[in-house]
Amino acid sequence: QVQLVESGGGLVQAGDSLSLSCVASGRIFRIISMGWYRQVPGMQRELVASINAGGAIDYADSAKGRFTISRDNAANAVYLQMNSLKPDDTAVFYCNAYIYESPTQWDAYWGQGTQVTVSS
Repeated sequence: QVQLVESGGGLVQAGDSLSLSCVASGRIFRIISMGWYRQVPGMQRELVASINAGGAIDYADSAKGRFTISRDNAANAVYLQMNSLKPDDTAVFYCNAYIYESPTQWDAYWGQGTQVTVSS
């Protein structure tokens, strides 16, 4: 069993910054990648940013220049620093990770989600 626990969401004003954290725990053999997705009601969950074990990073166009993803491999943690937030960033943010529980078994895992609300 693997668990992802997120923290750091909240209510901020446009232009403010917010930092999200996610820690993976449980039966972890190796983490392939970790990332952040977001979802608004009625819409599909979309990638915000991801980072793999080698440090390669992928950002959604909407996140480029404003958001920074980082990872602490020793702590099995991933972080998302969000600057210059806009009301359009309002969503539930989900931590995601692709994790090997054994040398041959891997799966995708999700956190419970954390609400980010940006007021204008």
